[in-house]
Amino acid sequence: MGSARDRDARRSRRVRRVRPVHVGAEPVRCQVVLAAVRGRPVPGQGRAGRERLHGALDRGCFAVTYGSVGYARAVSSSRRFTAMPVFNIPSELLELRSSLRQFIEREVRPIEDAHRQEIQETGVFEGLKDEGLKLRKRSAELGFFGLHMPEEVGGGDLSYLGQVLLHEETAREGLILPQIEAVLPVISGPTPIYMDCTEAQREKYLYPLMSADKTTCFALTEPGAGSDATRIQTKATRREGGGWVINGRKHFITGGAEAEFALVFAVTDSAKRAQGGITAFLVDADSPGYSVTRVQRTMSPYQNPVELTFDGVEVGDDAILGKEGFGFYSAVRGINGARLQIAARALGLAQFMLDRSIDYANSRVAFGQPIGKNQYVQGMIVDSYAELEQARLLVYKMADEIDEGADGRREAALAKMVAAEMVGRVADRAIQVHGGNGFMTELGLEAWYRDVRAMRLYEGTGEILRTNVAKTLGL
Repeated sequence: MGSARDRDARRSRRVRRVRPVHVGAEPVRCQVVLAAVRGRPVPGQGRAGRERLHGALDRGCFAVTYGSVGYARAVSSSRRFTAMPVFNIPSELLELRSSLRQFIEREVRPIEDAHRQEIQETGVFEGLKDEGLKLRKRSAELGFFGLHMPEEVGGGDLSYLGQVLLHEETAREGLILPQIEAVLPVISGPTPIYMDCTEAQREKYLYPLMSADKTTCFALTEPGAGSDATRIQTKATRREGGGWVINGRKHFITGGAEAEFALVFAVTDSAKRAQGGITAFLVDADSPGYSVTRVQRTMSPYQNPVELTFDGVEVGDDAILGKEGFGFYSAVRGINGARLQIAARALGLAQFMLDRSIDYANSRVAFGQPIGKNQYVQGMIVDSYAELEQARLLVYKMADEIDEGADGRREAALAKMVAAEMVGRVADRAIQVHGGNGFMTELGLEAWYRDVRAMRLYEGTGEILRTNVAKTLGL
C-alpha cells in the first residue's frame, strides 16, 4: 500500500484532475475528520489548510467533525497513544464541496422556499419533477452532474471519497430536490455501468445522460426477484433475421415514469442464467410494447417507483450493453458507488435532523427551562451525535480504502449498512425530541422519517449486506 506520504501524493494527483467550479466567493470551511500532529494547524482555513499531515501520531489527538458551526477543531493531550495512520481530505475536495454548497444555496433553496407552505402541507410541491429536470441541466452545465464519471466521457474522474463528500453535502440541508437526483445522479443519470457502451451507444445514450438531456432507469427487480436477482423471469428471445424480443415485467423501478430509456435485464439463456445467461439491453421508452403499467405508492412522499411491462418489445443486437449473457458483470460496475452515495446521503440527512433537534432543544421551553437541559433529551441528542460521528468516520474510511485499491465488496456494503441503519435511529430520536410537533407535517421531519426507511432496502438490504461482509471475513 505504500507510506502515508505516497498515498497522499496519489490521492492529490487524482484530485487535481477535477476542476472545481466556483459559483461564489464563500471561503472554504474545514468540516472534516482530521487530526493534528505536534501542534500543526488544522487544515481547512487559508494557506495553512493546504498543508498535508505526514507521519504517525506521536501524541494523542482526535478529530471533532462536520458540526453545524462549520469548522473543525482538534483535541489533544499529553498522553501517548499507539501510532496510527492519519488520512487527510485534500483541499481540492473541500473547495469542490464548498462550490456545491454555494450552488445549492443560490439555485436550489430559493425554489423550495417559494413553495414552503405547500411542502409543509403535502411534503412535496406541484412542478417538483419539472424543476428537478431544470436543475439537472444546470448542474450538468456547471460540471457537477457527471463529476463521478471518467474523463474520457467528459467526467471529472472524482474519487469515491469525493463522491461521498458531495452527496453528503446535497442532503445536509434537508432539501427535497437534491434527493430526487436533481443535483447529483445515483441511478437515473450516468453511472459507470454505461462505460460498457459502444461508441454508437455512447452517442445515443451516455453523452445525453452526461449533459442531463436524457434520464434513464435501472430495470432489474421483479415481483419474484428482489435480493435474489438471478431469479428474474423477463426473457429476451432471438428472432429470425436478427435481434431480440423482450417479454416480462419489472417493478420497484425508480425513475421509471420519466425515463427516456431503460437498462433492462433479461434472461437470454435459461440454463446459464447469472453464469452467462442474463443480458442487459438499452430499451427506448417509446418502443412498441414498452409501457409504464402502474405507479407504486410508498410510505415516502419522494419515492414512488413504477412497474414496467415489456410486451413483445423488439430490439436489435446493437441494443445489448456489453457482452451478451454478461449483464450482471456490467451491473456490478456501479454497485460500490451507488452504495457509498446512499451512505453519504444518510450522513447528510442525519446531520440535518440532528441540527434541527439541537436547535429545538435549545429553544423549546417546558417547566421553566429549555428542554435541552433535561437529561432524557440530552441523552437522545448525544446518542444521535455519537452514532453519526462513528458512521461518518467509517464511511469516509471505506471510501478512502476503495480509492487506495480495495475492491469495495466489503467496504461499500459495510458503509451503506451502518449509515442506513444509523439515519433511521437518528430520525426516530428527532421526532421524539420534537414531541407532538415532530409528528406534524409542517416541520418536515416526519417525511424524512418515512423516507429514510427505504435506505435499508434498496441497493442491498441490511441482511444481504451483512452476508456480503461475512463472506469477505471468511465465513
